[in-house]
Amino acid sequence: MKTLLLVDDEPMMLDLLSLYLSPIGYHCIKKESALEAIHYLETHPVNLILLDIMMPEMNGLDACEKIRQMWDTPIIMLTAMSEKSDIVKGLNHGADDYISKPFDEEELIARVEAVLRRQKNESGKISFRGLFLDQNSYELLYNGVEILLTPKEFGMMRLFLTNQNKVFTREHLITSIWGYEVSTEDRTIDSHVRNLREKLRKAGFPADNYLLTVWGVGYKWAGKS
Repeated sequence: MKTLLLVDDEPMMLDLLSLYLSPIGYHCIKKESALEAIHYLETHPVNLILLDIMMPEMNGLDACEKIRQMWDTPIIMLTAMSEKSDIVKGLNHGADDYISKPFDEEELIARVEAVLRRQKNESGKISFRGLFLDQNSYELLYNGVEILLTPKEFGMMRLFLTNQNKVFTREHLITSIWGYEVSTEDRTIDSHVRNLREKLRKAGFPADNYLLTVWGVGYKWAGKS
């Protein structure tokens, strides 16, 4: 079941969206502010975000930009504004599509399903600030130039990019990359991280800003600079 994060400061709109989407198999999470939504995303993965533009505290455009700094989750903007400039502004802030209020049930479902189809077609590929990781071909590129990695380095890179901002202990990295039955020392992890950083640096990527050491715990990939 795919999870949708619904973000609107009007409870009635949240209820309406859930009324349309829940019966066809979507798990709907409702949040009444952008700040609540971002806080939720920090610990919960979702498949798509429906994000209202006009909200207090933080508007949808600013929230969209903030979310894009950390996650690649598809975003559909909800707006009562039909002017072209506002629609373009939303897309320029990182939105994948938009729906103008009022909308009908068929339009909502069609747009949600279209965005999710595009996401499915692009599955296996992850992009991050010029880095492009293809899980199908086991390639990592930076600005179009391939960075040659060992299988273990690639597995580590994939784990970091698909779990941005999550801190991994050395033990967790060992079991995730090498498996439970393999005896590997902590310094092996340190060596692989050191090599991975060096390869990223040589390619021109600022690895020290993103592949971070969490002292006394392990490592994480920072989803924002």
